[in-house]
Amino acid sequence: MSEKKTKSFILRVDAETMNAIEAWAADEFRSTNGQLQWIITEALRNAKRLPKKKSKPQSEENNGEE
Repeated sequence: MSEKKTKSFILRVDAETMNAIEAWAADEFRSTNGQLQWIITEALRNAKRLPKKKSKPQSEENNGEE
């Protein structure tokens, strides 16, 4: 299984927005970072901007059985 690679970066968010994100994260039992990742992923999915997932070759899916 391949590992997902992550990149770190600094994000500046005003205090009011950050408070709302932290409260939302707590409501959903996520970390603030996890909530931000979820929000970004959902926005990309809704905009149809997520990269297409590579499909596995049929031989891997069927474990060589056809």
